[in-house]
Amino acid sequence: MAIPAFSDIAKASNDLLTKDFYHTATVNLDVKTKAPNGVNFNVKGRSTHEGSTSGSIEGKYTDAPSGTYFKFFHVIASASSSDLNYRIIIGPGNASLLMTFRRAGLTITQAWTTTNVLDTKVELEDYGTKGLKIEGITSILPKSQKIGGKVNLYFKQPNFNVRAFFDVLNGPTASVDAVLGHEGFLVGAEAGYDVQKAAITRYSAAIGYNQPEYSAAVTANNNLSVFSASYFHKVNSEVEAGAKATWDSKAGNNVGLEVAAKYRLDPTSFAKAKVNDRGIAALAYNIRLRPGVIFGVGVSLDTQHLNEAAHKVGTTFNFEG
Repeated sequence: MAIPAFSDIAKASNDLLTKDFYHTATVNLDVKTKAPNGVNFNVKGRSTHEGSTSGSIEGKYTDAPSGTYFKFFHVIASASSSDLNYRIIIGPGNASLLMTFRRAGLTITQAWTTTNVLDTKVELEDYGTKGLKIEGITSILPKSQKIGGKVNLYFKQPNFNVRAFFDVLNGPTASVDAVLGHEGFLVGAEAGYDVQKAAITRYSAAIGYNQPEYSAAVTANNNLSVFSASYFHKVNSEVEAGAKATWDSKAGNNVGLEVAAKYRLDPTSFAKAKVNDRGIAALAYNIRLRPGVIFGVGVSLDTQHLNEAAHKVGTTFNFEG
């Protein structure tokens, strides 16, 4: 299995406990389309239970890595690297060279939100060496003329996954995390650094074990003060189950607990349920009405105050073409 990023060491259990529960907003709308020239568009809208609405429109263009080929009739030298490869072909009375130059994949994403924020992201995949990704992000608020700039680096190999995030205009600050893995066992750490203060601002650590059918992880966040233990089990092709326990050493001795399960009803629909130690239960149902059209509905119930107006209902509509 691929080595996950530090934030994804407990991804399987976190997804089971948080994803596809639709009660958090009254209505969610997600529309994805792809133009003939390969540009992807994504329009999102959200209406909260408090009455506020938000949305964004995003365009994404990807220029995939490619190669350029040349032929020559007389070749003496030869070489090979991660970006440049060629082969000498010798035939009766002639010699030729087949050369391939690899260009890194380029992805440009631009988004405009209803809060009048313009975001631009430029990504270079496998730049210089295989597994290296460089990402530049800018954020512009035209009204206040505020500008944000970030540079992120990702480097992934079969036995490790390293990331570095730099906020060059705010601070500047840096955040670095790394995960090492061997035969399913994972160990990772994260640290934040403020350049102006010349001090480490936060640090975290985690260990885990990942297999296709089950995974477990123990994380220590917020300067090793908040501890979480999570477990995920794919019982079979239809049933998944998981749980997570959290203890904040600065808040007392109480341990928070969440338990969740997912059941696939048929190839086009599934149901999810979860409950926590405070008696908050959530139910969700997701169905693919037709290719590219998904509908979901969810409800959250305060089982300790069933006669009060503390319950929430939400829906989501996803369209992809």
